[in-house]
Amino acid sequence: MGNALPTATLDNWREHPFSVWGFTHVDSLVPVAPIPTAPPPSALRRGKELDLARLAIVWAGSRRSAEAALEETHTDGFMVLKDGEVVAERLINQTASDRHIVFSVSKSITAVLAGILVQQGKLDPEAPVSRYVPEVEGSAYADATLRHVLDMAVSIRFVEDYLDPQGDVARYRAAMGWNPPGAIASADGINAFVTSLPKAEHPHGSRFHYVSPNSDLLGWILERAAGENFASLLSRLIWQPMHMAQEAFVTVDRHCAPRTAGGICTSLGDLARFGEMMRNKGRFNGQRIVPEEWINDILHKGDHAQWSRGEMVNLFPDGRYRSKWYVPDPNSSVLCAIGIHGQWIYVDYDAGMVAVKQSSQPIPADEALDNLTYAMFQAIADELR
Repeated sequence: MGNALPTATLDNWREHPFSVWGFTHVDSLVPVAPIPTAPPPSALRRGKELDLARLAIVWAGSRRSAEAALEETHTDGFMVLKDGEVVAERLINQTASDRHIVFSVSKSITAVLAGILVQQGKLDPEAPVSRYVPEVEGSAYADATLRHVLDMAVSIRFVEDYLDPQGDVARYRAAMGWNPPGAIASADGINAFVTSLPKAEHPHGSRFHYVSPNSDLLGWILERAAGENFASLLSRLIWQPMHMAQEAFVTVDRHCAPRTAGGICTSLGDLARFGEMMRNKGRFNGQRIVPEEWINDILHKGDHAQWSRGEMVNLFPDGRYRSKWYVPDPNSSVLCAIGIHGQWIYVDYDAGMVAVKQSSQPIPADEALDNLTYAMFQAIADELR
């Protein structure tokens, strides 16, 4: 499988078809920090197999099987759990032990870690960012709170355009070491980039504005609050207690600052374990990992008015965004974590379902494929109810 795929370089690792190999070999391309686990690995029980070839998806006026939808959305790995049992698994362009980058699903994982520190009294969501990171003075974050950062409600001038070779994201990627050096002028490292971003005209908290550097700042805040580096913290509080099957890792810049907005790489099964912990309101294999109050807050406390004034309202017109998680419909019991190029955690409490998807979609933000993927999750949930 791996030998048939074209090997990526730092120049092309996010471009199709090189991304198919690159997304499971990130540690061969950029520096990473390990996120160790603890033996023995927690078992994933097997349940009655879903027939994905038979299960129909009706979307955009056409009909296809779930199996066909997986192919259409460039799936590398896919797993569905029903009440904690694996009912579907596809390893297409990866093995069970490969660590696939999950891009912005990293934000959701990082914010769950924040919830543990809040319970420990080390972090206050309503506190100013400057309490933890005084270096933000003079930037957009100088008068922002941690809650603004968590909910993507910071007033900041940053355009999240993944395809502009000279734009904010290109400079950002140069700062984090994801692009070859010298291609574009940028700040020296993630933290320097974050603290260089200016404030916009509107007040903090008035609208949803998706800005990835917010979530790198969140990782920096966690490190300061805990007095521990991010990889060690995530390992100690989540990866080891959950007995994940594989060591994960996170990309770091030349100063070892972690890319908590998008650099976590983990196996498909461990992503499913994380989703199952979320479905069980913070418990996994009978052990409390994350405060139930934090997950309930995500489910019920997002501000729809704030979301509706943002630029992603078409994705979930009735949705909310809270602590780096999407709540698509206030009348349902669904949580989503979403990353570019087709990375997903989908949790449906009513259906007792968790689905995770790792992909190498050619276009970073592909609204049509996102909508098809979401329709597939809903069809599977209906089948499992």
